[in-house]
Amino acid sequence: MMLLGGTVLLSKRLAMSSAAPIRIHTHTSRLLSSASIDSTRRPPGIRFVKPHDVHHRRPSTISSPPFVTTSSLQIRSNFSYAGPRKLQDILKTELIEGKTKSEIQDLWLTYHEGKEKIHGLSLDGAKAKTVLSRAAQCPFFIHPVFRDEGHFMIVSQFQAPNHFLLAFLEDYQMDPSRAQPLLTVSVFDDLADSKDLALVRCDIINQGIEEDEGYKLCQCLLGDYSDEDDFRLVHLFNKKPDAFNVDEYLKEREKSWK
Repeated sequence: MMLLGGTVLLSKRLAMSSAAPIRIHTHTSRLLSSASIDSTRRPPGIRFVKPHDVHHRRPSTISSPPFVTTSSLQIRSNFSYAGPRKLQDILKTELIEGKTKSEIQDLWLTYHEGKEKIHGLSLDGAKAKTVLSRAAQCPFFIHPVFRDEGHFMIVSQFQAPNHFLLAFLEDYQMDPSRAQPLLTVSVFDDLADSKDLALVRCDIINQGIEEDEGYKLCQCLLGDYSDEDDFRLVHLFNKKPDAFNVDEYLKEREKSWK
């Protein structure tokens, strides 16, 4: 089955990063590799920039917030994970033990509010566990981004235990091991059992994606793995890719994108 028509040589390398490769259905590999370059090309004028340090500004609305200083965290130039790897890299979890779920949510959202290229979201603990469990079984999916009269395609890969990496499908087709991440999404489930809460962090680390597009992609990705109907498509894509109808998927996703 060809994705949006056209033919591209199959890639023999299936892992986006230097981590151990994720085992992937052979037909899914073919589906990922067969998208038309013309219809999934990155927007003109966009080039990858040299990754930069991640800096977190202390919000003026919180006095002595329980967040750590992260100026030492650096974005890596390869496709290993680029954002904070653990919740403790962002949040001093020992200082929030006595706080309620609602209070922690407010702290998290307020801390990330107004930060450039960074978004903070939250999920119920049970829903986050569902997302992570499903992602471990179905690590790949595609996400169209619509601009003007056309679209380009993003591919996501889950890396256990908590992280998603997203890159241009075009770059993945050319060489998965050299594809540079556009954004990363971390689902921290540390508080899922004690507070019924998971804290989500979206880092937009490349100029190829606009701020609002990155936020939409993060929301879509979480919905794809948490919503029963949407996950049927993710499951189909990973387990029975020959039955995945790309055209129908694009039509439905375009309706919800705008």
